[in-house]
Amino acid sequence: MRFSADMSSLLKLRATIIGTVAIIISLSTLFFTIILTLTGTFNLTWLILFVVGFNILQWLISPYLVDAIYRVRPISRSKNPRLYNIVKELSKKSGIKMPRLMLARIPIPNAFAYGSPIAGNRVAVTEGLMKTLEMEEVEAIIGHELGHLKHRDVQVMMFVSILPAIFYFIGYSMILSSMFGGRRGNSGSAAVVIGIVSIFLYWILTLFTLYLSRLREYYADRHSASVVKDGSRKLSEGLAKIVHESRRVKGRAPKSGQLNSFKALFISDPDRATSDAKAMAQIGIGDQALVDKVLDRKVTGLDKFLELFSTHPNIVKRLRALQRLG
Repeated sequence: MRFSADMSSLLKLRATIIGTVAIIISLSTLFFTIILTLTGTFNLTWLILFVVGFNILQWLISPYLVDAIYRVRPISRSKNPRLYNIVKELSKKSGIKMPRLMLARIPIPNAFAYGSPIAGNRVAVTEGLMKTLEMEEVEAIIGHELGHLKHRDVQVMMFVSILPAIFYFIGYSMILSSMFGGRRGNSGSAAVVIGIVSIFLYWILTLFTLYLSRLREYYADRHSASVVKDGSRKLSEGLAKIVHESRRVKGRAPKSGQLNSFKALFISDPDRATSDAKAMAQIGIGDQALVDKVLDRKVTGLDKFLELFSTHPNIVKRLRALQRLG
């Protein structure tokens, strides 16, 4: 019965992910057709091609940007044989080629998976993570990141993120062209309307994209629980410690603003550390006791509203989902 319920939950999650992607693509296709029909402009087609090309180029070179921003360097087997072997073993269990193991020289505890066809797949842990978590918790975090690689989340999120970007540029180009491009009368009014609708659709698609990002975090959590022994407990404790420590470290981290550049890659959103840590206020760092205290907290309407604009799930909801897996 437990296996059947777990499979049902997994299938429901997969269906929700597929449905969300379908909505994003359908809405985008519909409005592309409408806008191109109304304008019939060759320049608009070139604008779309430019945005798509720019995002693909950014995806291809982004691993090198990540390495530069977060001061990432490779970890060899000789430097950390235990961590290297964990990644190797979990990659085998996940059915994927072992990614390059990297260390990001930032104090905030976190981890992320990234890559591209020209750079290959990589999994990075931060110095703060290695200092904060026990090795069994690091193992569960690695399992989560390998889940992202197995599910091709980097490619999926890159694809769906292109669509809101296109409407953003269409909207502003239409509004600016009506103001400074010499458009008059009906053509100018039509450009303004198309521009406003495009900006509105940009925000709608962004909300769907953020929702998809949160769903894929849950999906990666499930993967960690499936390939790591007692993974749901280890990952729960690791996440709780990451949130607790991130709040303390982020305020004094040098150049901490740079963390926002690719924060969607992280296993936990640094910008949510303060609000998430309120769930753990006056608890202190403990393993399962810390998790239990978080689980006792009620998710308020404000929490649900703020979650709409986050790349990561609310910490309480996320830990509750992990507990169900355990």
